[in-house]
Amino acid sequence: MLELSSQTLMPAEPLAPNAADPANFPIAGASVAARALLVGDRIDTAALERDEALQTISKQPLAFKAGGNGLAVVFRYGVVVFVGLTQAEENDVLKRLKGRINTPFKVREREEETAQVEISTEREDQIPAGGPIYVRDLALERLLLVAYALADSVVLARDEKEVARVFDVIEPFAQKLAIGGKTPGGRRTILRLIGEALLVQHRVSGRVAVAEDPDVLWDRPDLSRLYSRLKDEYELKERVESLNRKLSVVSDTARALTDMSDTERSLRLEWLIVGLIAFEIVITIAQIAAGKV
Repeated sequence: MLELSSQTLMPAEPLAPNAADPANFPIAGASVAARALLVGDRIDTAALERDEALQTISKQPLAFKAGGNGLAVVFRYGVVVFVGLTQAEENDVLKRLKGRINTPFKVREREEETAQVEISTEREDQIPAGGPIYVRDLALERLLLVAYALADSVVLARDEKEVARVFDVIEPFAQKLAIGGKTPGGRRTILRLIGEALLVQHRVSGRVAVAEDPDVLWDRPDLSRLYSRLKDEYELKERVESLNRKLSVVSDTARALTDMSDTERSLRLEWLIVGLIAFEIVITIAQIAAGKV
């Protein structure tokens, strides 16, 4: 009969989460800072996935290890979320992404959102007003949900400014139209307004759906409460609904301006036809009077 030594019978000490599963716990520590930055209109994440130099730990969304104790999460709609990185490490990530960003924004045009994530078993998945995001641990799935919320927030901030800019142009135009009863500025002004409205609608409408539940929740439905509280904290649902209503107004305005432009053009054509008919009648009468018919 095989005898077991006392050393064999002794229970092994539990490994730290980071040592047990480094991919699922990419960051060590009890607190970490996260910052979302809108760097451009689009990011070619498909090309980044093929980059063998990246220590990729997630593909949906794309996340890879960066710096000494952090990670970067890249979203195709132009957002990079830095988790646990210093300013110098963030700059290194941006240098790596250079060439993958379509229509990069200038530094002053970038939207950003920051958050502090802290481990607290007593206040798990709680987000007090103006305070940090409390989580049970710094597992990858929790960090990805925080990244999703921050990314959605900065994209919505950009879209809100775009729509507000068009409203600033449309509102005085509508006031002049209501007071004078005529379209101010002529056809070129109308076409410019239509172009502005359609351009913003095209840019924004494709990104309004970013506040939908991420794919992470398919594998971790137990984290639904955390993401719901993140959406409440950043008012993602309310902002999307408000943006949809404003986009509807922009769309209706563009349609109304198009109809007005078409009506004015048709009216001018009708007057031109009437003028030609009248001119032909005058010529015919002149010819009759001259006895040539």
